[in-house]
This record gives sequence, C-alpha cells and structure tokens, in this order.
Amino acid sequence: MFLENTVNHKEQFGWIEVICGSMFSGKTEELIRRLKRAQFAKQKVEIFKPMVDTRFHEEKVVSHDANEIRSTPVPAAANIRILADTCDVIGIDEAQFFDDEIVTVCNDLANRGVRVIVAGLDMDFKGNPFGPMPALMATAEYVTKVHAVCTRTGNLANYSFRKAQNDDLVLLGETGEYEPLSRAAYYKAMLKERVKEIDVDVEELPQTKKDANA
Repeated sequence: MFLENTVNHKEQFGWIEVICGSMFSGKTEELIRRLKRAQFAKQKVEIFKPMVDTRFHEEKVVSHDANEIRSTPVPAAANIRILADTCDVIGIDEAQFFDDEIVTVCNDLANRGVRVIVAGLDMDFKGNPFGPMPALMATAEYVTKVHAVCTRTGNLANYSFRKAQNDDLVLLGETGEYEPLSRAAYYKAMLKERVKEIDVDVEELPQTKKDANA
C-alpha cells in the first residue's frame, strides 16, 4: 500500500514513486490525483509526457475518464532534466515510451530533492517488461501496481491484449485496439492467436501433387 509522503525541505534528497499496470487500470488517473494534491499544497509542479503521445491532447495528460492536467511534451528524457529546474514535484506519464536515460534523469532529480512520480505500462502487448519501466521500478522507493478489470472473466486484469493486427511495439490506442485481460484470459487469447497464425501458414504452403489429387 502506498503511504503518501510530502516534500521535506530540510531533507536534501527526494524520492521516486512509480505507478504501473495494464491499459485501463487507472495509472494516469492516480498520477493526476497525486499531482493535483501537490498543486493544492502550492508546491511547484511540472508534468511531462513523451511527444509521441497525442491521443487525447497535445499538451495535456488526460486519463481515460477525461480527467486532465496541463503537461509539457518532450522528445527525449534529457529535456526533463533541463525543464525541471526549481520544481518540488515532477510528474511523468507514459514513461515506457521514453529512452533508457529516463532512469538516470529520475534518479538525478530525486538526488536533487525532487519528488518524482512516474506512471507507465509495466508490460507490452506481448507480456514482456516494457522499456525502462523495470529499471524505474527497481530504483523507486514506492511502487504502486494498479489493475483493470478483465473484460472476459471479471477478475483483476494486468495484461494489455492487443486486438489490432499490428506488431509494432508502440501503438497508441483505446478500447478499439486494446483489451485488459487477466492472466488466464490473456493466455487463452494469445494461444488462439498463435493457432490462427499456424492455420494461415499451412494455407499458404504450396500444394504437392499428392495433395492436389486428394
């Protein structure tokens, strides 16, 4: 369970909080909640997101239920270090899309006394650890794993199953492209996809003379 700390100006070091989980699990919603609490306390807050994320708004972090907060899109993690000067709290959304330098940037900011709150997908659509998220989770003081509800079983979901026929690692999307699934439902869905691929491969094989006469 996450016990929320506050900025201690007598302490020279900050810390890192990571909010992770699947699609539709409420990661961005939780990130916005923590950042707005800090803003209400009149702390200096800056929010960053990767420039590639333009699904809802180019300059805002927006959750799936339309909760939003102003943000600064950046092309690379190094830009955050420059723009975060004099801040008390830094928020970073969709951290899985950043380059590996995001880990060093977050640790440098925390060592300078900044509270760093990071949200991102912990696994990609293939069920593999996503980008720099494992390293961020390992170095963070606090890790909160949130869950969606499986659309097929009603159980807790921690996998993001991609319904769209696209093998690109980065594919921004909504319910039309992704579906939150439990472990059991995800395993069955991936098995079904592999069976489809095998069937397609067999159909594409050239017929032998024996097959043609059958």
